[in-house]
Amino acid sequence: MRFIGNVIEKLQRHPKRVVFPEGTDPRILQAARQFYALRLGVPILLGDRAEVDEIAEGLKISLEGLRIINPATSEDTENFAQRLYRLRREKGLQPAEAREALLQPNFYGAMMLAMHQADGMVSGAAHITGSVLRPLFQIIKPAPDIGAVSGCTVLEVEDTRIGQDGVLFMGDCGVIPDPTVDQVTDIAVSIARLARHMLGVRPRVAMLSFSTKGSGGAHPSIGKMQAATAQARRKAALLNIEADFDGELQVDAALVPEIAQRKLHESQVAGRASVLIFPDMNAGNIASKMVALVGRANSYGQLLLGFNRPAADVSRGSSAHDILGVAAIIGVQATDYQKLYPGADAQLPGD
Repeated sequence: MRFIGNVIEKLQRHPKRVVFPEGTDPRILQAARQFYALRLGVPILLGDRAEVDEIAEGLKISLEGLRIINPATSEDTENFAQRLYRLRREKGLQPAEAREALLQPNFYGAMMLAMHQADGMVSGAAHITGSVLRPLFQIIKPAPDIGAVSGCTVLEVEDTRIGQDGVLFMGDCGVIPDPTVDQVTDIAVSIARLARHMLGVRPRVAMLSFSTKGSGGAHPSIGKMQAATAQARRKAALLNIEADFDGELQVDAALVPEIAQRKLHESQVAGRASVLIFPDMNAGNIASKMVALVGRANSYGQLLLGFNRPAADVSRGSSAHDILGVAAIIGVQATDYQKLYPGADAQLPGD
């Protein structure tokens, strides 16, 4: 709770509006109640008011301070549908289809985010990743300087010798199944920038593999991580992002100082990495969930990086505590999003 406690304190100084499209999910209601009770801002729940009332009453949760919007009856739905039509008409979308889409909570939430009616969006507790990502890709513009949208999971473990005082940033754990060299580069730079912003210290980024500095011989995945390491260093320098990158590294060489000393000579990263970049989504997803379950780590993710507005796709296995933590991180991101992505969000959708 050290990390998320600091995040909550930051957000209490600059409260934000976070939209939760899955407003009838009990975990979302519990997280939204805590979000308001902790003075983090205004939680916006999407769903039928009568259904939200019934579920909240059953859980004995007060709805005071929580805003509830039903896309089917909202006065903004027609305007949102017109904007979605203008955005997607070249793709063949018809006006009636645009309005039908806006009745879906994830589309409505994404449009609220794009139209500055919400500062961040958290979904995924009851929807698969595709249902969360599709509206964001169609409505939210990509962030400047970053070509790939990716996912980041933040893990907080009990052992403060791991990562940055027990905090690890990991990616991509849920968006790009088999990233190219350029995509791995963007993933590494995006997460390094987020880690620098959230932790306030220079992140140490390990580009992971089953090999350390060529020990695994010749393999395409090793070459991918080697090339991405070099590119990430150059891109981070170009974007003035303070971070150290090294790779390819095995995970023990990345996290354990004694093993790092045996496997390589000098490195600013090895043995004390705070950011772990995986060669593909299989490795990232499996590793992040295993650490959370077996190591009983607090897991916050996945944060969606590469959009010009902050959003998250939480796991369907998330608890209310996990969702609250993600919402708090999203709120802190929103506070300084222009610093994270200079030039982001210059235009409203459909303008």
